[in-house]
Amino acid sequence: MAGRVTGKLALVTGAAQGLGAQAALTLAREGARVLCTDINGEGADASAAAINEECGADTAFGMAHDVTQPDQWDAAIDMAEDKLGGLSVLVNNAGVGVRGNIETCTLEDWRAGFAINVDGPFLGCQKALRLLKDNQPGSIVNISSIAGLIASDTMPGYNASKAAVWMLTKSVALYCSKMGWNIRCNSVHPTFVDTPILDGIGKNAGIEKDVVMGKLARQIPLGRVGKPQEIANGVLFLASDESSFMTAAELKLDGGISAM
Repeated sequence: MAGRVTGKLALVTGAAQGLGAQAALTLAREGARVLCTDINGEGADASAAAINEECGADTAFGMAHDVTQPDQWDAAIDMAEDKLGGLSVLVNNAGVGVRGNIETCTLEDWRAGFAINVDGPFLGCQKALRLLKDNQPGSIVNISSIAGLIASDTMPGYNASKAAVWMLTKSVALYCSKMGWNIRCNSVHPTFVDTPILDGIGKNAGIEKDVVMGKLARQIPLGRVGKPQEIANGVLFLASDESSFMTAAELKLDGGISAM
């Protein structure tokens, strides 16, 4: 099917690279107009420029956006209204890892992780409703992680913050339904995906990327790391009207790891 989100107006955070950039491009290829935001404003602009080169002028726009700041969310929502003419899809993708186990994770790192991973989606859902209510049917897609559903002894900060996104999603979905709005809210839970984050893991550990990929792949029943397009396909489904009866749900894109 072509044009699966034709006419949709989407804001994607963390769109300078990785999952966010792929999700924005995938939505645009299927007919949406997209605002790409990222704390890396130049990267967001580059993502938008690449989309426009492929999909046509004024399909996408970019802007610098710190998702932890309420005033910058106000600016992003205003830009969506100005450049896109409204908003019908919000993809809360921006996120970071949180270093350290329960003994070594610092309170500073814990708070920084929660600010981006949890405050960001909270503010996004809260601020975007103003436009989503005027552009129904609407869809909020919150990128959590399989780490929000299954725990590890090495990353309490990441586990806890991504679990918070999971529960935030359900609360927002129930609220929108109670208000009688056709605005759905669902979460996506990927496992390891081949993005620049994995490059950083290898560099920090002094290990070649293919070694890192092999170690991660052995933990996944399907025997490989995920591809950004595979996660973007899930975002596309949730953004589209194909998922019109799906809300307060979690979409696990984890190669089977959560079944173990």
